[in-house]
Amino acid sequence: MAGNILVTGGAGYIGSHVCKALARSGFTPVVYDDLSGGYRSNVRWGPLVIGDLMDSTRLDAAFRSYRPSAVVHLAGFIAAGESVQDPAKYYGNNLVGTLALLEVMQARGVKALVFSSSAAVYGDVAEMPIDETAAIQPSNPYGHTKAMTEQFLQDYARNGLRSVSLRYFNAAGADPEGELGELHEPETHLIPLVLEAAAGLRPRIDIYGTDHPTPDGTCIRDYIHVSDLADAHVLAVERLRAGGGEGAEAYNLGNGCGFSVREVIEAAERVTGRRVPLRECGRRPGDPPRLIADPGRAIADLGWRQKHSELETQIAHAWAFLKQRIEGESRAAG
Repeated sequence: MAGNILVTGGAGYIGSHVCKALARSGFTPVVYDDLSGGYRSNVRWGPLVIGDLMDSTRLDAAFRSYRPSAVVHLAGFIAAGESVQDPAKYYGNNLVGTLALLEVMQARGVKALVFSSSAAVYGDVAEMPIDETAAIQPSNPYGHTKAMTEQFLQDYARNGLRSVSLRYFNAAGADPEGELGELHEPETHLIPLVLEAAAGLRPRIDIYGTDHPTPDGTCIRDYIHVSDLADAHVLAVERLRAGGGEGAEAYNLGNGCGFSVREVIEAAERVTGRRVPLRECGRRPGDPPRLIADPGRAIADLGWRQKHSELETQIAHAWAFLKQRIEGESRAAG
């Protein structure tokens, strides 16, 4: 086997897909998760240690027991809108928790970290697509925590830590084999919300802002399949373990094209064959009107390639997972 990789937040949506991809590449993912946003049932490819990032004793014990050669850090709160309403929650978990992790890594001599960052570090950028040279100017507390963590990693690089920050645009879809999917409580991501509305699990989808400076007035986002996202983490781990890269690196992970909220709804209606009820609402604070990635650096340096770039494919995989979940709940109910 290629060795143990500690995956914080590995029981969550993206984390579980990362663990599956790591296992496929010969690694043993060791999940460290408090299960506040993840599920025990998602942990299938290695051991689970239940713990909080800020519990340094518990975290250190996991390092001593499993001796990981690298860490993939995904244990962060992710809802940009909520971060505006409750910034203390985000600064506490996303920053203080990361510092606790970095201190234990340093004490145990683990020098390789892949960090789950975000396109939110860029804020409202006028020129699209966005490459890694764009100014870091987040527009909400969530984005600030990601940008500040990247600064931590630059500072720790002076002490020998090598890191790769993967700046996600919008993760979407579900495991093509149907084993994993999106199950946030509460759900905040557009595609599962749209599909739940199509399935009749919620009364409608709310569109936040119809007067943005975009062709149809709704926000435009770049959607990347979660399995493609997971593959990038494996490539980043392999790069660090092979001694590649220097200090703290950062890569955009996106599709290179964007779709508006209305376009996502229309694509979901085509995939499901159902109408999606909607309601138009005012803008949300801190919502950039347009975010589209230039993923060229990840393609060049990591050798990353997308397998599921089509929006309708991403929606179809998510729809298959949702239908499977509904059928399972129906059987369980008797």
